[in-house]
Amino acid sequence: MTTEQSSKAEAVRLEELWRGDFGDAYVERNKAAGNVRAAFWNEILEEFPARRVLEVGCNMGANLGWIAQKLPPQQVYGIDINLKSLDLLHQNLPQVNGIWSPARELPFRDNWFDMVFTMGVLIHQPESTLPIVMAEIVRCSRRYVLCGEYYAEEKAEVPYRGQTGALFKRNYRRLYEELFPQLKLVKQGFLSQDQGWDDVTYFVFEKQ
Repeated sequence: MTTEQSSKAEAVRLEELWRGDFGDAYVERNKAAGNVRAAFWNEILEEFPARRVLEVGCNMGANLGWIAQKLPPQQVYGIDINLKSLDLLHQNLPQVNGIWSPARELPFRDNWFDMVFTMGVLIHQPESTLPIVMAEIVRCSRRYVLCGEYYAEEKAEVPYRGQTGALFKRNYRRLYEELFPQLKLVKQGFLSQDQGWDDVTYFVFEKQ
């Protein structure tokens, strides 16, 4: 197997993991995850106005529900590969656009969104395809890229519910800045568990 084939196989392995029972269990565990996130999204959208927004890895819409209260729901998009999460999204937020898609092949044209973001999704990308996912995010954004992820100065794998190669802490700010010099950091912060997050560091970049 070539290096390219091995890289694709690892990406497919993790996508199948999140598509199946493992991903369904994640949906069940996190049904109330977004209940207290309104303050964060109100602040972000006031500081960085957007008319059309995409979340990569939207799950059941814990973030999109708040965004759809600030934007027309028809301009709010999310992609995921877990059908259970998308079914719940369609039930709870029928006007929001929930679309099945892997993160490494976003089905949108260049610069289509004012903001594209991930919250706890890049941490689950293998090293081989992480730059591809990040490039897709940057490609689809006209102006802002937001990432909220587990942070570490150097890459560190974290054991995750019996799975290997499924969760990595990294310096996502450095990765974005090294891979995409057109991005300028305009905001960063930390989101604790009592704010409705699992201790994530977030960064907002603006395309120059």
